[in-house]
Amino acid sequence: MQNLSFEDIYHDYWKKIFRLCMGYVNDDDLAKDLCQETFVAVFQQLPKFRQEAAVGTWIYRIATNICLRQINLEKRMPKSELPYQIKDNSEKDNKLEKDKMTDFLYECISELPELERIIISLELEEMKQAEIAEVVGISPANVRVKIHRIKEKLTEQFRKYGNQL
Repeated sequence: MQNLSFEDIYHDYWKKIFRLCMGYVNDDDLAKDLCQETFVAVFQQLPKFRQEAAVGTWIYRIATNICLRQINLEKRMPKSELPYQIKDNSEKDNKLEKDKMTDFLYECISELPELERIIISLELEEMKQAEIAEVVGISPANVRVKIHRIKEKLTEQFRKYGNQL
């Protein structure tokens, strides 16, 4: 990728970075703010980007640092709230059921320790495990083990609380 256009980067990564931010803060408006802050930083730093890593890895690292800084500033995120209101269970529409499951997944992810939230959010964005390792600063083998353990935790949460949806 010789010429990196900010517009192309924004178009390709906005939704992914938004979902990553949601995994950290579990709040739609705050995630949008963090996403915007990420792209302001990307815009400002783009001329300095040396392309030593993939552009996606670079952007995820910026977003991760911004989210971690926000968490350190606020340390008061309510863990029990869902990012969106769950609708009445009497509605059996398939899309609503999927939305409920997605909301519950984000709730479960928000309850994970910080490093696990980062790893699973990047995994859900289909980032390669070697790139995840680069972003979080651990070995690719350790990333694989952590992903396996995180999936086990999330599966257990779904088994334990899934009937309440």
